[in-house]
Formats: sequence, structure tokens, C-alpha cells
Amino acid sequence: MDIKKSQQDLDSFDTKSSSVDRREFLAKSAALSVTALAGTSLLSSNAKADDPAIVEPTEWGTKWGDPVTKNLYGMPSKYEHNVTRRYTKLLASGNFRASIAVTPIQESMGIITPNGLFFSRSHGGVAHIDPNEHRLMITGLVEKPLVLTMKELKRYPSVTRTHFIECPANGGQEWRGPQYNSVQFAKGFMSCAEWTGVYIKDILKDLGVKPDARWMLAEGGDSSKMGRTIPMEKVLDDAMIVWGQNGEALRPEQGYPIRLLVPGWEGNLCVKWLRRLDFASEPWYCKEETSKYTVLKPSGKAIQHFYANEVNSTVTSPSPEIDWSDLKDGDIVEIEGLAWSGMGTITGVDISFDGGKTYKEASLKGLVLPKCWTRWSYVHTYKKGEELLLTSRAMDDAGYIQPTIDQEIVKVGVEAVYHRNAVETWKVEKDGKVTHVEVRSQLDRKANGELVIEGKA
Repeated sequence: MDIKKSQQDLDSFDTKSSSVDRREFLAKSAALSVTALAGTSLLSSNAKADDPAIVEPTEWGTKWGDPVTKNLYGMPSKYEHNVTRRYTKLLASGNFRASIAVTPIQESMGIITPNGLFFSRSHGGVAHIDPNEHRLMITGLVEKPLVLTMKELKRYPSVTRTHFIECPANGGQEWRGPQYNSVQFAKGFMSCAEWTGVYIKDILKDLGVKPDARWMLAEGGDSSKMGRTIPMEKVLDDAMIVWGQNGEALRPEQGYPIRLLVPGWEGNLCVKWLRRLDFASEPWYCKEETSKYTVLKPSGKAIQHFYANEVNSTVTSPSPEIDWSDLKDGDIVEIEGLAWSGMGTITGVDISFDGGKTYKEASLKGLVLPKCWTRWSYVHTYKKGEELLLTSRAMDDAGYIQPTIDQEIVKVGVEAVYHRNAVETWKVEKDGKVTHVEVRSQLDRKANGELVIEGKA
């Protein structure tokens, strides 16, 4: 189409003329828009000048909308009904009260997870607590033990911080190989939010901590009485009691009215429905830090007090849920993903198209904060019929880099459940569909039986 001629046609158009109707005007406008789109690098269009979506009146544009009195608490559009947390019996301990519902990270935008999509993990079901009847007891090796109502707690100066929470079992079902052809089930045991509350160290300034206090027990008020032990170094660093999430009160499944936040460390430590903090000279060795949330090594010994979530990343687009089957040869597409580290701040992400043999540097997008999701991307020209093995690896300012699968297995074995942070791979098939795969190194052994990593297969 001749753009100059089209522009002349539009310039000479007389809206008062009865000889040219609305349909002809919109058709010419659409034709010009399609021509303009064809000249851009990131867009391609199959739009037609007589597309009914352009030239025909829409139902929603010709009748009244809902009054502002409807849905006084805003709800998502009905057309986003598939964007939800999801669950499976394979991740439930007998019933869905001791289970997890995972976040659709393939649908996430930016670094903040909406409260309604934040992953939910409980050990005895979701408790519904009356905040007027709830109390926080602080006891043990403190000079002035204290019991606080929720109103009294909120009198302390508040702070707001953005951090991720990750279940340490995120990706744990994959130690022996991919189990789910889904990025939501593979890596959705995590979310990121803006939290509002008080630093525990600010409360302890009033109470006074005795010199031999080395550990803090956090106990929940739900039916499971979740209890975890946290070293004082972390308590006095950035541990918080939070009551706000993304600008509103915590949801019940997130521990309403208050929960513990231990930035960067295992999500299980972020005890929900918090009711007691107890300080002592020795750890408590609770059920969830002895029989669970330990890492069994090849030697048969288990690692306890294994707290920080290591540097990690994943590709979120494309994914099995949102693939490239609708792309055409030569289309420009943005590969996107998330990176995070409980050790500090993400400093870089690399992307591989061959399963880790070679890497290219990706771009970090938006805010880059410590112990927080970081979004990354890479602009790619799609070649129809080409197979790709998309692998990402992240680095942090503590000097850590994501290991290969075999590097991790050498140290930990395959019997673990928690703290899996090896790189993972998503195969783009010739038709654009995406499959979760595992790329392994060829392994050999030295004379003493030690494994040797020779390179990618």
C-alpha cells in the first residue's frame, strides 16, 4: 500500500459527507495502521481492513457498564479465569490441609505477585483468626517478657520492604528428572511481595536480650503449631513481623493477622499466624527442622539449619503453558524469566540456546533489589522449525552462580527434596511447543571413585 496516498485519502476525508460512511472510514484507518505496523521490528499483524473487531460496534461500547457500587473489593476480569494458583494430589500429605497451591509465574508481570496468586502452603489448613483475640508472646532470654495485642504491636514504627518467599522444596520433585511439564508446578513454589511490619530488632531494643540468647523460636497459632528455630544473627539483621502485604492486610492463607518474614531464607521459617517468640541458648530441634527441611547427603548424613535459598533462575516465557506455536518464521520475540537469591542481589543472568554449552548475557529489567525477584529478558529472532534448549543461569553479589545439575548432584546426591537450585532447561520443539527437559553431563569416575564432570552432552 502507498502510505502517502493513504494519508491523502484520510486528510481529504469529510466527516460531514453523507457519501462516506463510518465503515469506510474505519476500514481506511485500519489499513493505514496495518501498514505502519509492518514497518516496525517487534510487531507483525494479520489484521485486515474490514476486521469486524475494528469496524463493527462492540457490545461493551454500546451499553452501560457496571455501577461503581458493584464489587467494592476489585476482582480480576472474567477473561483471566485461568490465571489461578494450582494444586495436585502428588504434593499433598494425605489431604489438602497439609499441601501447597502454587503461583502461575508464567503469567506474572513485573516482580510483585498479587495477593490472590501468592503461593499458599499450610501444614494444618488455613486458620481464620480474630485479630482482637490474637496475642503475640515474647519470652525466654529477654529482660522484659511481653505480651502484645495486635494494636500494641502496630504502634512500633513500621517499615516496608520487597522480598520473595520461596518454599525450599521449589523444584525439589526434579532431583531425579523433570516430573511436571509445567513451569508453574516446576518453579511456582514461590512469590514476591511488598511487606509492611516491624523489625524484630526494634522490639528487642525495648525488651533487652540476655547475652546467652543465641536462638529464637517462632511458633504459629494454627492447628499444626508450626515451630522453627532461627539464629540470632538473622533475627538482629532483617527478620520482621509483618501484617501488611502489597498495601493491604495479610490474607488468611498468608498468616493473618501476623506472620514472620525472614528475607531470603526458607519459606518454612516465615511462620504464619505467629503467636510466640521464645529466646534461648540452644536450638529447639522442632519437627520441621529434624524430620523435615533437612538435606540428605550421599554419605547418609543430613544437613540441618540449611537456611538461605541459593541463587536461582528460570525461563517463564516461553513455557509449556504459553508456547511459541503461534509464531511465524522471523518473528521477534522476547524471552523472559525470573532470577532470585536469598544470599543477596542478582547481578546478572545468562541465557543458553543449546542447553548450557554456550551462553549469552540477558538484560535485567526494572528494579533490582536484594532478596527479591529480578526480571530478565532477551530479544530473540524466531526461526520456525528450529529446536532450542533454553537454559538460564543467574549470579549474585555474594559471588554465587547457579550450578549445573551434575555439579549439584555430586555434592548432594539425588535423595534430597530441598534447596535444588541447579539450572533447568526448556526445549522449544520444531512446532513451537515447549517441553520441560533435563540436560545432563557425561559422567566418569576417577580411580578413587570420585565423579568427574566432562561437559554437556
